[in-house]
Amino acid sequence: MVTEKVILTAPNGMHARPATELVKLAKSLDGKVTLATAVKSVSATSMLGVLSLGLKSGTEVTVTADGGSEQANVSAVVEFIANITE
Repeated sequence: MVTEKVILTAPNGMHARPATELVKLAKSLDGKVTLATAVKSVSATSMLGVLSLGLKSGTEVTVTADGGSEQANVSAVVEFIANITE
């Protein structure tokens, strides 16, 4: 199990468009990827789960991968979240 934290800096937070792309990315990875905040933890492959986190700009997100290429999976998701611009 590999875990890394990232701060969401997108001015509009995590809305439907980037959430859709994040879910697509998570589904393409081998192993299980989880996103968590201080309040809740969800599967990164669940669109409703990701949106239910209510991620706003400045929110710290903990990305955890279990199974498969754990470090590569965490790095890919962290990089995606860090680079959301819309």
